Amino acid sequence: MERAYSLLEIKSLDAERRTFSGIASTPELDRQGEILDPAGVTFKNPLPLLFHHDQKLPVGRVTLTKTADGIAFEASIPKFDEPGRFKDRVDEAWHSIKAGVITGVSIGHRILEGGVLYLKSGARKLTKTEICELSLVTIPANANATILLVKSLAPARRTENSAMKQTTAEHIQNLENKRAALAARMTEIMETAAGDGSTLEPEPADEHDGLTVQVKSIDADLARWREMERLQITTATAVPPTPALRTASLPVISVRPNVPPGTAFVRAACAKLVCNGNIRDAVEYAKRWDDSTPEVALYLKAAIAPGTVTDATWAGPLVNQNIANEFIELLRPATILGKIPGLRNVPFNTKVPAQTAGGTYGWVGEAKPKPVTKLAFSSTSLSITKAAGIIVLTQELIKLSNPSAEALVRADMIAGIAQFLDTQFIDPAVAAVAGVNPASITNGAPTAAATTNPMADIMGLINHFATNNIAVDGVTFIMSAANALSLSFRSNLDGSPQYPGLSINGGTYKGLTFITSQAAGGNVIALQPSLILYADDGGVTIDASQEASLQMDSAPMSPADATTVYVSLWQTNTVGLRAERFINWNKANANAVKYLTAAAWPAPTGVSTTDNGVKK
Repeated sequence: MERAYSLLEIKSLDAERRTFSGIASTPELDRQGEILDPAGVTFKNPLPLLFHHDQKLPVGRVTLTKTADGIAFEASIPKFDEPGRFKDRVDEAWHSIKAGVITGVSIGHRILEGGVLYLKSGARKLTKTEICELSLVTIPANANATILLVKSLAPARRTENSAMKQTTAEHIQNLENKRAALAARMTEIMETAAGDGSTLEPEPADEHDGLTVQVKSIDADLARWREMERLQITTATAVPPTPALRTASLPVISVRPNVPPGTAFVRAACAKLVCNGNIRDAVEYAKRWDDSTPEVALYLKAAIAPGTVTDATWAGPLVNQNIANEFIELLRPATILGKIPGLRNVPFNTKVPAQTAGGTYGWVGEAKPKPVTKLAFSSTSLSITKAAGIIVLTQELIKLSNPSAEALVRADMIAGIAQFLDTQFIDPAVAAVAGVNPASITNGAPTAAATTNPMADIMGLINHFATNNIAVDGVTFIMSAANALSLSFRSNLDGSPQYPGLSINGGTYKGLTFITSQAAGGNVIALQPSLILYADDGGVTIDASQEASLQMDSAPMSPADATTVYVSLWQTNTVGLRAERFINWNKANANAVKYLTAAAWPAPTGVSTTDNGVKK
């Protein structure tokens, strides 16, 4: 027997007959990660009303009706005067409702054949079900259920001042909900008579007539409240801005948790791993971080109902809530691609035109014919390629038992992807493979051997761009940290730095940008970023598996043969975390890059690299 938790919204309460009616609304994601479609629900009235889904503890009867808002119900709990266990049980159920202790209902249902639809969010949509019972429960799916219940069951406690706290819109909504429940009961009464082919009995006829009077009264009240709402709108006065706001725009203020960037992304991935991909359990697991990264639970949880960006307690926090982008923001600065300013960003699979040759021009004498010339163009496009890697971690590490383990997972993911992308971007040995990977920007690029004079080497690279009619403005250099450090040690005769602005981390000099990366090795690469086409979908896809078998090799055999060795993640109690990033690049001009080889610029005289840069 399946269960679907739902919102208990009490519409009427008859203390004399121990009856209450309302709407058990279920077309929303429940605590089991399921969505119950009311259109596919079947039931046979009356149904048993149970206490906490215990078939041995019936407390009454319930009648269900389909409405536009979901499944409406009318339940009754009998009065029983004879002392005994049954009297105690039904009295406990009724008193729990009146006291507001019981705050929710849960539908017990059976899934019919072909009645399950799996959604991309991981939730299951139940399209064909049979409802077998309705239970009173203490855990509603909606936190507001308790408030609605208390307001409905304790009218005597509501003073005139508390009633005035409701807005006009809330009054209208409450009346519309009450009318829907009454209309549903009227429909049920008439459908019962139509099914029997007979006229209404006196008792249901009286009930129907009484409901008709209530509906008419509610319609009259609705007309009055809607008129009041219209008047309030027409007479509303806008709040005048303060003088300060007339002259200056409001700053955009955002509140961020005091955790390292990328923490939310890693926590979301690890929550899925710990809970074996079960979204519902992952949401509950992620609640342990609500004090620092509440967006993790929001990211994992599927949307329940339409909302607006102005709703500060529901849909508003979801606006621009993409924790995968947070990991990308952290990854990009950690890579060469993230450090180079001015790369020409283009979409995937889109042709980009480039001029390859200019026209022919010359001096023309008086009355002489002018030469006819033409331009030469080509086009290129960046296909969809992806960089991927699998990191294998132990279950103990994934459990995130302490902050240091969480930091280790985060650092490992960043370092692994960053190192791979850096090498692929600038390694001259990386050639293009159709449909697999792009060539590095240095592959096939002109090159020169480095000398012991760094200034001459740098000027030689700059002259390459000038000679090929490529703008020097914005040229960027990529080199090892050791070469950058050597430049930073050099000084003029007066002791001032020869390359001010440079350090072991790179920097700027004379309008040129210097980036350091150990992937550069002995090469010093100069490039014009505006001539480097760069496509990136801006997201990292993280998938996880605990049952797969892997080739534990950084260069797995493809295709595999009989000698291939696989390691079972399940058997070794480990988890494979796969990261994928769709990215591609290409040179728009063959001369957009030139690099030096075997660059090992010596430290200046008087500086020993073995003495931490201290002059002897």
